[in-house]
Amino acid sequence: MNQFTNLNTLTNEEVMQLIKQAIAFKQGTAEIPEQKHTVANMFFENSTRTKSSFQMAELKLGWSQILVDPSSSSTTKGESLSDTLKALGAIGVDAVVVRHRQTDWYEPLLNDASGLMPILINAGDGSGQHPSQSLLDLMTIYEEFGHFEGLHIRIVGDLSHSRVARSNAEILQRLGVNVSFAGPASWYPADFDQFGQRVELDDDLSSIDVMMMLRVQHERLSEAADEHFDAVSYHDAYGLTVARYERLAPQAIIMHPAPVNRGVEIADSLVESPKSRIFKQMANGVFARMAILTSVTEAKHAVTN
Repeated sequence: MNQFTNLNTLTNEEVMQLIKQAIAFKQGTAEIPEQKHTVANMFFENSTRTKSSFQMAELKLGWSQILVDPSSSSTTKGESLSDTLKALGAIGVDAVVVRHRQTDWYEPLLNDASGLMPILINAGDGSGQHPSQSLLDLMTIYEEFGHFEGLHIRIVGDLSHSRVARSNAEILQRLGVNVSFAGPASWYPADFDQFGQRVELDDDLSSIDVMMMLRVQHERLSEAADEHFDAVSYHDAYGLTVARYERLAPQAIIMHPAPVNRGVEIADSLVESPKSRIFKQMANGVFARMAILTSVTEAKHAVTN
């Protein structure tokens, strides 16, 4: 695992190893590797949680950070992403954390033979994958229940535009979770049928262990769709209202990748409710990303030696 671009390319055993390593970092039982690295964080899309979380993970590991602002980088002059990343590799950057609006931005770079490409870490690609978010979600679920097999997890909302939904749906199904989906029919990708079943949001709420709400991604909607979007109607039809919350089982938890549109995907009063793990997810993100960073650099070091 000397790149980290799609969690679903890993085996179940490798995923569980990452989860357990992240928990060990959180508990203080994992040693910080002595070997330090240099990393560049390049976010071509806005981010608060993911960017800050990677930066905090790097600080905790004692890594050096090269600050690269895409808006003032040579990509604005027409330089390809590949050449930009190879330039960073040429000056000694070991790893790059990249968020990009282009789905699968990393695919053409994985087989680069120049020897200059740094380790690639995907911090989100278009409507494709969000592997570090998926890992922190898995960590949060595993901490809560101690297993995945047989859990019922419902993913709700803007499924077609959500890289979180796509990353999570496949890996959860592989780990033995009963996955169901709810939300507007026009936002349901047909290929999700291979991971679970589309249901009505209110079906069998008492059987759900994890209610995973998704942000409505206005920036990926068409201009017409966004113009006609009605937050109140959406919340009533597809949001986690107080009434729906009260129907959840005692052991059930609420998750959301954030940022949260309060009163849209989830009622304002529920964001910090007893069942909510939204801010715990954010805290866990630092340790999940520490596990990612150490795993990919140790794997590459083992290959080159």
